[in-house]
Order: sequence, then structure tokens, then C-alpha cells
Amino acid sequence: MEKTNLSHIADGKEPDALRTIGEVAKALGIRQHVLRYWEEQFPSLRPLTRAGGRRYYRPEDVALITEIDQLLHREGYTIKGAKQALRGAKAASVDLPAQPIVQYAPVETAAPLIDFLQGIRDRLAAAIA
Repeated sequence: MEKTNLSHIADGKEPDALRTIGEVAKALGIRQHVLRYWEEQFPSLRPLTRAGGRRYYRPEDVALITEIDQLLHREGYTIKGAKQALRGAKAASVDLPAQPIVQYAPVETAAPLIDFLQGIRDRLAAAIA
């Protein structure tokens, strides 16, 4: 996994140190309740939790928060749009094989299927009318 650069957080901790929700909120200028809400909305944002529910953010969590903040507050995405953008970024980073894994036999003719589906459509239209 690639190391996340947290040099922009000047809190005296090592870049790969765990940070509390208060430390992350202060460093990034995001309120704590917003971070908790984002944890609910973005399943990939899962800080470590200790006794009493105390949150500890890893460097990759902080990087994800920074990316979410960028999408929502600077690029104008909605929560739904930001989720899609993050999923798209993950999908783009996955190396897909050049050839599909499953090979399908070519369909000689789709006419029987088309006739069958048109029959269903006609029966539905008659039922509605």
C-alpha cells in the first residue's frame, strides 16, 4: 500500500501516527460532527475505535477525509456524487484483464427473445388499459 503524505498536518506527530477525531478536525478545518456523519455516509471511512468509542484515524483515513472534503466542499459534489466518484476512482485503479474472464457464445439470432419480450409488453399494456 502506498504511504500517505501527511506533511501538511503540523501537529508534531509522525506522518504515520494515529490521530484522534479532534486532531484531524483541527488540522483539516472540519468539525467533528461532520467527520462522524461522513463515517456513516462513506463505508470506506472506518477509523479504529477503542474503549468508550474513541476514534483513531490512520493516515489512509485522513487521506480519504481530505479527498471527501475536496469533492464536497471545493468541487461541489453531493454526498451521492462523491460516493460515486470515490467508487469510480477505486474501479479505475484496479487492473482489469485484457480479455473478459467469461466467454459467451455468439447469439445467432435474438428474434425469439424479442418476440417473447414483445408479448410480455403487449400483455402488460392490455392489463393496464
